Amino acid sequence: MSLESVVYRLQRNLDKRIQQLAISVTSGGVDNMETYKYIIGQINALEATKQEISNLLNEKEQNEGTVVDINTKNSSTQ
Repeated sequence: MSLESVVYRLQRNLDKRIQQLAISVTSGGVDNMETYKYIIGQINALEATKQEISNLLNEKEQNEGTVVDINTKNSSTQ
């Protein structure tokens, strides 16, 4: 199994779990505030994990671009 397919499956499973948790909150499946906070905490953690995976994947793409160095000092005053 390639790395890309593992990452894709992981992201897909994270999305599924987030949807399941969101449905349980919005459909009245929460019976007390402690359970509500626990589920919201899970959703936040899963979203943060998704974001970190996305950042790691985008980091590779950003490193392949052109870097332009802009000299902020005024060279004519020296």
